Amino acid sequence: MPRLYIQVSRQVKKFLNITKSTYHNFKNKSKLPTNDSFPFKNDFILSSAYPCVRIKIALNTDIKYWVGFNNIPGIGRVRLGQLESYFGSLELAWKATPGEMKRAGLDSVALRAIAQWRDSISLDAEMEKLERHGVQVLTCNDAGYPRRLKEIYDYPPVLYLKGSLLPEDEWCLAVVGTRRATVYGKQVTDEIVADLARSKITIVSGLAKGIDTIAHRSALEAGGRSLAVFASGLDIVYPAENERLARDIMAHGALLSEYPLGAKPRAENFPRRNRILSGLSLGVLVAEADETSGAMITARMALEQDREVFAIPGSILSPASRGTNHLIQEGAKLVRVYTDILEELNLTTVARQIEMREILPESETESLLLRHLSAEPSHIDEVCRRSGLPAATVSGTLAMMELKGLVKQVGTMNYVLSREMRQEYRVRVD
Repeated sequence: MPRLYIQVSRQVKKFLNITKSTYHNFKNKSKLPTNDSFPFKNDFILSSAYPCVRIKIALNTDIKYWVGFNNIPGIGRVRLGQLESYFGSLELAWKATPGEMKRAGLDSVALRAIAQWRDSISLDAEMEKLERHGVQVLTCNDAGYPRRLKEIYDYPPVLYLKGSLLPEDEWCLAVVGTRRATVYGKQVTDEIVADLARSKITIVSGLAKGIDTIAHRSALEAGGRSLAVFASGLDIVYPAENERLARDIMAHGALLSEYPLGAKPRAENFPRRNRILSGLSLGVLVAEADETSGAMITARMALEQDREVFAIPGSILSPASRGTNHLIQEGAKLVRVYTDILEELNLTTVARQIEMREILPESETESLLLRHLSAEPSHIDEVCRRSGLPAATVSGTLAMMELKGLVKQVGTMNYVLSREMRQEYRVRVD
């Protein structure tokens, strides 16, 4: 039985009964529409009718094999790609012989690793463990996999997730720095991050002591969202003192890791984790760091990934500011206030963009109808004539658009553009 995932925002209470009936109508694959507006591959997503109600029925039967291969050391994006390309599915790859895997392009190191680990991994037990811990699995083939992260060369083929990733998390900034933050570093990080969060920027960091902890907490206290990237499995919070903070992040963002449950936070995991911090983000802000800090590794990775690097200046006498001052010398953007970051990334209107994303049309039909409506009332028959669409299509679409706040019904079967759409959509079309 496929699982049902429902993402809700505004006005959702009005639609719960519709949502339930919609699911029952479409849960049988044979009943699914096959036209372009309802593509069916591994997933079925119904999103055109309601911006506030999205249904995703996950039908990816390969998921446990992705998890299985991800548990084998040394099997990463490139080798998984070779297996998937050769066999067509990871299920077939998992069941293949060493000879078949060699023909798929795996070298002797990978073959030895698979031979050593495969028989000891119970796929069903791994999936049960993930479910018990409330962990979701995203593969790099999933629609929900972070788009920006997939742009980097060494993106993780599997991401484990607790919490939620929302569309507005695309506007995110990584904030990193020393574990031994000074009073100055704590103050400026708190102030700048709080202002960024109030500007609807999601804050990404690594849950470490010092600057990371301050960045996460300041974002949440300002009413914003935060993402924490682990260097261990999601069942191991490190440091343990941040367990409560991790729960708060999960409630207002997400915990992410490329490591399977049970993986301990080994020293070599942290530099690799840092590429995900920068890969998810539009840029990286180094708040306070010495020249040997791990934050400098994140800044270097950000540059390699073509991300913006920002740094807060500090005293030339403070060891904790040697790294940030050096980054500024090398060309990083000097940050005094949060608007320095917003302006550099052209994010000064993010809050408005998020608001408008919820009301802009989601289909060609909606766009067409909006072009034939104005501030003056138009009867539905006239809209049908102008648009050339069938009456049933126009009636149903207008009803949904009214619920979304795109149009208003004034009188019997007469419609006008909502005030917001008069101001915003006309400009967009022109």
